[in-house]
Amino acid sequence: MATIFGKILSGEIPATRIHEDDRCIAILDIDPKAPHHILILPRKPIPRLGEAKEEDAALLGHMLLVAGKIARDKGLDESGFRLVINHGPDGGETVPHLHMHLLGGRALEWPPG
Repeated sequence: MATIFGKILSGEIPATRIHEDDRCIAILDIDPKAPHHILILPRKPIPRLGEAKEEDAALLGHMLLVAGKIARDKGLDESGFRLVINHGPDGGETVPHLHMHLLGGRALEWPPG
């Protein structure tokens, strides 16, 4: 099943890419919940975090490092930012393709839901 993220990765659906390498891409969210709302998508189609395997550890770590670099590039490292990974319906997952939300640029409340 091709998800919207799979179609973005293949270039079938356009997106504003702010990072791209051989393991992941980062795009601007089309419905931002903060001044900076960036999605980090692995090229490997892992449906959700709970389905990642041991061999995905390096990819998941790489995605975290990419998130940190993007946050620094956007000047969010001083004021702060949030990373979110949704899993399942109660977790807010709407697309079955693992991805991280990088949110920043305003004070984020807690608890988030």
